[in-house]
Amino acid sequence: MKIKEIMGNVSDFFNEHVAPVHKITSVEVREEEGWRVIVEVIEEKEYMKKYAKDEMLGTYEVLLDKDKEVTSFKRLDVRYRSAIGQEM
Repeated sequence: MKIKEIMGNVSDFFNEHVAPVHKITSVEVREEEGWRVIVEVIEEKEYMKKYAKDEMLGTYEVLLDKDKEVTSFKRLDVRYRSAIGQEM
């Protein structure tokens, strides 16, 4: 299944280069361009635990090409995990 493969590729990329994926909230096909995925990761988990603060949740936009390879990503938002999120 394509979506499972895309989610796996994004998770592998983030686990290796950014932070472990907390949640994938969106997978969209972009006509003739590839895929757009919205990912949430827990930012600086150990730091936040050390100072007894609520964890920070980063929301990222990830773009993949037609071959399902990550071509770019950018952080869209950072919020406390307990805060109510906004849909992008």
